[in-house]
Amino acid sequence: MNATPKVLAVLDELLASVAPGERGALWHLAEQGRELDANVVHLPPDTHVGEHQEDVLDVLLVVLAGSGGLRTGGRALDLVPTTVMWLPRTSRRALEAGPDGLTYLTVHRRRPGLTVKPAVRTPAHEGGEAPCMLDLVCPECGRLSADRAPRFCSACGEAFPERQGMY
Repeated sequence: MNATPKVLAVLDELLASVAPGERGALWHLAEQGRELDANVVHLPPDTHVGEHQEDVLDVLLVVLAGSGGLRTGGRALDLVPTTVMWLPRTSRRALEAGPDGLTYLTVHRRRPGLTVKPAVRTPAHEGGEAPCMLDLVCPECGRLSADRAPRFCSACGEAFPERQGMY
């Protein structure tokens, strides 16, 4: 494959287009054949992404606009434009937007996509079919959560729909 570099987004334009109260992924890397995933995520003023943990991937977070904080291990770290943070896999963290909101870029190694495989018949004594995992797939970006009862997507910050009896 002989790929050609190209402009995918102009951040000033993207940031200027954010509607009041808009939350979630404003942009994501969607090029075929890529080895990275990247998202620009916006949190409105005084909102948050609940505590979560990414078990598989390290994530690079770059603050583009606004301010806020990152809570991890009982510490609060300030987030202001141009802050670059490494979020190592297995670290627990929560994000909070300040009074002007918070917009940030995340970059990490590409996660393999979900695939649908043909059903394999197993004898009844082997335990039957695996449970459905659709309730663990983020409705915004399609990421499969490692948490059994996710509240927020660790990739894009979108809230998972509440499930009866889960919270």
